Amino acid sequence: MVSSKRSVTDSSTLTGWFKSSCSGGDQGKRLEVADGYADIPVRGSKTPSGPALAFSADGWSSFVAAVKDDRITV
Repeated sequence: MVSSKRSVTDSSTLTGWFKSSCSGGDQGKRLEVADGYADIPVRGSKTPSGPALAFSADGWSSFVAAVKDDRITV
């Protein structure tokens, strides 16, 4: 499933994907997050069978906080 390098080669093998509230509206930048895993898998919605990154819970929380605070743009 999620490798020790925090990535998944074929994210379609995971279930529970939903569009992240951090996604960039109508600009085509959409992130999907899978629920139900110890590490949080994140992929681009345009390539559902492509790779996904897996964040630790703390890492994902930090990422979401940075987006909300406009420190980074998705």
